[in-house]
Amino acid sequence: MIHEYYKELQNNQNIRENLSLLRSECKDPQARETLLSLVGDGALLTGLLESDEPKIQTTYMQPIVMSTTYGEREGEMTLANAWEILGGLPCPGLCGYVEDLVSFEMNKDYTVIIEKKAENLYRTISQKMKSLPNSNLAVRQSVLRTPQMELTPQESEQLSKYVSDDSYVKKQKEDIQELASMFKDMLGKVSQEEDVAYIDQLRNAFVPQQDFHARYLFMFADKKKPLFIEVKDEDLTIQYGQEENIDIYAKLTPEVMDGVIAGRMTFQRAFMTGEMTAKGNFKILRMLDTVFNFA
Repeated sequence: MIHEYYKELQNNQNIRENLSLLRSECKDPQARETLLSLVGDGALLTGLLESDEPKIQTTYMQPIVMSTTYGEREGEMTLANAWEILGGLPCPGLCGYVEDLVSFEMNKDYTVIIEKKAENLYRTISQKMKSLPNSNLAVRQSVLRTPQMELTPQESEQLSKYVSDDSYVKKQKEDIQELASMFKDMLGKVSQEEDVAYIDQLRNAFVPQQDFHARYLFMFADKKKPLFIEVKDEDLTIQYGQEENIDIYAKLTPEVMDGVIAGRMTFQRAFMTGEMTAKGNFKILRMLDTVFNFA
């Protein structure tokens, strides 16, 4: 049966079905040896796996990214680039900043824009519209293509022995799982450290304010989660994660935050020099240096 399946593959017949059947047959060691003797350098199977048959290459994708903080343009571009590198067909995307969901949904001008984008998507799919070539396609065809290994007959024979050795393959899988677990633990420790960064320093520098209530959201360039701070009279809440009803959105680098905590910089000075950007109620922004005294 192995010979029949492989012969049909050579003739480009029932490719998906025969690849699946070969995979099932190769559970038997003898059948695996037979297949290895047929494939040689593996050029045929590699070519089939890299062929242009997958459905993704005939599927259009329109990236839609809506943000309540920042980064919607970068998100749209990342999705479009990833889809093109995978071989998919791109469509003009849609992105926007939504400060208030209700007012956004009630805005008739926004509705017209969204409807126009939907019409363009329908037109692109129905007419199978093409786009100009771009560098993402070149990346997929060259940079991401695995170079063929030139093996001597002796090396090919040795490799075949390793592949057919169940104990060797099992040991390799165990080693990979062990390494994956180790790196997972390392990443977990880094994530835990990020989730507590600056919290103790901010608590120690906190100065309660009577009749004052504010909600801040700090976004750092290299951190996945923003830092949320709520001050309500003598109560202070600090945690990492997204929150709503924010008075001040601030964006800065960890280096600038380190400078503020060390007393080399103030929040107001960082804002005035452009090292920190912010939007919201600027009266509440100016209160940061009063609420947190790092002097």
